[in-house]
Amino acid sequence: MKWIDVPPVWLLGCVALAWVQSTYFSYGLGFGGKWADLLGGMMIGGGLLLMVLAVSEFRRHATTINPHGTPGRLIQSGIFSRTRNPIYVGDALVLAGLILRFDAVLSLPLVPIFVWVIEKRFILPEEDRLRRIFRMDFARYERKVRRWV
Repeated sequence: MKWIDVPPVWLLGCVALAWVQSTYFSYGLGFGGKWADLLGGMMIGGGLLLMVLAVSEFRRHATTINPHGTPGRLIQSGIFSRTRNPIYVGDALVLAGLILRFDAVLSLPLVPIFVWVIEKRFILPEEDRLRRIFRMDFARYERKVRRWV
């Protein structure tokens, strides 16, 4: 079941919940028009850009992108010099942007819930692996670059 326990599946589940909420249980609530569409679109675009930048760094350094895998290198360049988890930040931005675009007001709590799940299920175990493999290099990196933003 490890193949299904990956962040994109959690993201897809949250997006589906938000869509269902906005489609069937909106209760007449909304964000108020065009500004939500514009901001939502910018958040989605920014999140996708972060993901592309992170994936390009993974490819450039020839290491695994699999959150359950064993990394061959500690990436500290590019977008990873700004955040230790650019793909997860991108996921959260995409989720928040889609919630705005769907006008799913009642789904806003999904964003912090998603961030909490990602941190507990993926980030903490990944960081433990990085600590064991890269020891002092990861300790320096951890002090220098924040987990989220």
